Amino acid sequence: MRRRAFLGCAVLGVLPALGSAQTLPVMTLSTLDGNDPAATVAELVLREAYRRLGRAVKVQRLPGERALMYANAGRTDGELYRKLGLERQYPNLVIVPVPLLTFELVIFSRGTSFTVNGWESLRPFTLGFVRGNKIAEENTRDMRVEPVPNLELAFNKLVMGRTDLVLSHRASGMAVVRRLKLEGITMLEPPLASFPAYHYVNIKHAALVPELTRVLRQMQADRTIERIQARHTTQ
Repeated sequence: MRRRAFLGCAVLGVLPALGSAQTLPVMTLSTLDGNDPAATVAELVLREAYRRLGRAVKVQRLPGERALMYANAGRTDGELYRKLGLERQYPNLVIVPVPLLTFELVIFSRGTSFTVNGWESLRPFTLGFVRGNKIAEENTRDMRVEPVPNLELAFNKLVMGRTDLVLSHRASGMAVVRRLKLEGITMLEPPLASFPAYHYVNIKHAALVPELTRVLRQMQADRTIERIQARHTTQ
């Protein structure tokens, strides 16, 4: 009887610890739909950062502009990764000022060859990219564009001849080409743009920004971010 009582007390002693491990506060972060190596890097970096702060991360993939709209409206807790200055258009988003990765926007072609000389050199062509790619949207106004919900569809349109070029993050585009086993696709140089990408939280979580900044800087110093990038980004 005494042994049974002892075991019961031991189990009760464990239960609060198990319960606390299973009820960590969860941050739901939105991002563009699709299987994107850049998003994988950002997600893994932030999972580790939030883990160090005693929080869990859930990623919600949404089509196009909806990811940003959800984060700005507070329907998600933040945006996984985006370019600098997004808060000017989405005032309820607060940047965490430590870059998660460098986003390199390049051109993919299937038989179309020309000298890449900035955005204006794209004007004669029909351009495909994922809806919500702010850099592409802002720099191709008044050009012939075919925004699509995901990168796979952009490349399928390229193969079918419905677009001339696809604009994409370097690693993301290469991953789609390999996954779909597409032939005759070339990547043109130089890149159209290269810029750091940052995590944003909804303003209701603004108090987390200093701690997230501190943890991400620690992860830079101990090379955690570098190791994640090396494992999951193929140039």
